Amino acid sequence: MKLKCIIVDDEPLASGLLNSYASQTPFLEVAGVYNSPIEALRAINSQQIDLIFLDINMPKMNGLEFSKTLPAHIKVIFTTAYDQYAIEGFKVNALDYLLKPISYSDFLQASNRALDWFKMVNATETDSIFVKSGYRIKKLKLDDILYIENQKDYVKFYLENQQKPISSLMNMQQLSEKLPENTFMRVHRSFIVNLDKVQTIERNTIVFGKVYIPVSDTYREKFNKFLSKRFI
Repeated sequence: MKLKCIIVDDEPLASGLLNSYASQTPFLEVAGVYNSPIEALRAINSQQIDLIFLDINMPKMNGLEFSKTLPAHIKVIFTTAYDQYAIEGFKVNALDYLLKPISYSDFLQASNRALDWFKMVNATETDSIFVKSGYRIKKLKLDDILYIENQKDYVKFYLENQQKPISSLMNMQQLSEKLPENTFMRVHRSFIVNLDKVQTIERNTIVFGKVYIPVSDTYREKFNKFLSKRFI
């Protein structure tokens, strides 16, 4: 498996070093080296990019700001001389964080972590998904998911026989497109439900124990079609 990557850093020496490291790493393919996020946008819009080695401290738009504009499928490894950015980096779902000056061993370790991530995401299993929760990547069985709730930049997976939900930084719309549509349905802008787990419906509201999930007008027709196929 090869990952197509780009390097974004306004310091020529730093970007040159990263380009050298990436070029000697067999599973990385360098699609471009850019000195600003604006230049990098051209590559992102014109080709399929998997991974960005992204400097944080840049003029006009810094790396943290830029990372928040990226599509969910593009993953980021931050590079910077300022370690105080580490925690903030993980808040925007970075796969790793490299502190300058960067050694090849550290670079390779972070790149291997990215490779592991993409291998898991592209795994052929259809009964489970992998989500990044904090510093961990967790495997969730689809059959264990009762419903999913959107909370701003995060989604929460509520699982059967587990009190505490699993939180992950991701986009609700992109998640709903990736889940099997014969099993999972979006019934509200804030909720996706596992149709196989629906036991009780009360006045256009799905009931999971003490939780009441409304079926909004936008999704009601689709949900009613699902119900009509199950009525006896």
